[in-house]
Amino acid sequence: MPAVKRASTKAAKKSVRGPLAPERVNAILKALDEAYPNAECALNHRSPWELLVATILSAQCTDVRVNMVTPELFRRFPAPTAMAKATLPELEELIRTTGFYHNKAKSIQGAAKKITEDFGGKVPQTLAELITVPGAARKTANVVLGVSFGKAEGVVVDTHVFRIARRLELAKGETAQEVEQELMRVLPRDKWIAFSHQVIHHGRQVCFARNPKCERCNLETLCRSKDKTWES
Repeated sequence: MPAVKRASTKAAKKSVRGPLAPERVNAILKALDEAYPNAECALNHRSPWELLVATILSAQCTDVRVNMVTPELFRRFPAPTAMAKATLPELEELIRTTGFYHNKAKSIQGAAKKITEDFGGKVPQTLAELITVPGAARKTANVVLGVSFGKAEGVVVDTHVFRIARRLELAKGETAQEVEQELMRVLPRDKWIAFSHQVIHHGRQVCFARNPKCERCNLETLCRSKDKTWES
């Protein structure tokens, strides 16, 4: 296994000033940039509408599974106008394997109707408008705004971001909403979008919920989590 390039000892020592010291936050961001320079959304999509639907389907489901389901779903119903006319049984059958398919079918059908009727068939580009769309809570809205429109109106906090932000002491909140607000105060706004993508990749590849692979982590010297499995 190749040696992992770790954050410098000098940067790690500066963290004693506090977990939110600018030098430490910058060192974390630099390490993420080095480890995941091309991190991007793992949900396959060709338009903001497809990303919105895929993100709704990804709740309590892997991106891999969603990517297996969406090609046929979008072949049958390629646009909001078409999906708005679909019956719930039709949608449920196509998305069944993503889990919670009754609620998800209602959400994507509701989203299609809302976007068709209120937004002229176009996915809105503001957080205030997007969160009025069925199934598009704040996390989903942030995904679509960041990936499709390059707009940073918030920080996407999924289970990986929630866990790792707390492990790295960038946040202490007990809910995703609380952690998001803390991250928005700590991180430079131009890093909000990339940070989430990078941390999600880190959570899937290294910083697991159980038995994190700390010996492979280039953030290890900056991390003081109590559940570390290895320390340099």
